[in-house]
Amino acid sequence: QVQLVESGGGSVQAGGSLRLSCAASGYSYNCYSMGWFRQAPGKEREGVAGIYSCGGNTYYADSVKGRFTISQDNAKNTVYLQMNSLKPEDTAMYYCAVAAVEGVSSWPQMWNVMDAWGQGTLVTVSS
Repeated sequence: QVQLVESGGGSVQAGGSLRLSCAASGYSYNCYSMGWFRQAPGKEREGVAGIYSCGGNTYYADSVKGRFTISQDNAKNTVYLQMNSLKPEDTAMYYCAVAAVEGVSSWPQMWNVMDAWGQGTLVTVSS
């Protein structure tokens, strides 16, 4: 059974930085798409960033391009989301997810094919 454990959320002032981590265990995928979705109260789910393990292809939502960077450490089965220049509108619960398919170019639409989700980590950005 695939398990994802997230860490790194917290509270920060606007302009600050946070790094989220998502460690995966219990699977034997050779290649997979992994990344982050977020949801703020009263707003729709948003696909923030995704990465394909066997090519490094990435996806970023327009709202985070130039500020967020997704990366992976395949040896540790861990994906990271470096979030810089944070804005109050980045405040949300961030969820890590993984799927044993390629398709990060359509990351926002992949939410319904994910094999596993993390428990979520809260990011709060104050102005």
